[in-house]
Amino acid sequence: MALIITDECINCDVCEPECPNDAISQGDEIYVIDPNKCTECVGHYDTPQCVEVCPVDCIPKDPAHVESKEQLQAKYEKLTAAKG
Repeated sequence: MALIITDECINCDVCEPECPNDAISQGDEIYVIDPNKCTECVGHYDTPQCVEVCPVDCIPKDPAHVESKEQLQAKYEKLTAAKG
């Protein structure tokens, strides 16, 4: 399941540089997460790094993008193959 940033985001800028997949970017009003790039840090870390650093706890799982650990791992492998 990809993550999503809610409207509680305060634009503190700490989540974007933590994302190993470059899935986080500045949206029109708050930061946004590209569900095609978000692997919840599967393949990189044990926990989502953006969630770890968020001071306002505004990054829950996105119910619109439900994925298993296996699907997230496959997405990670596809993304890293595309970079290489």
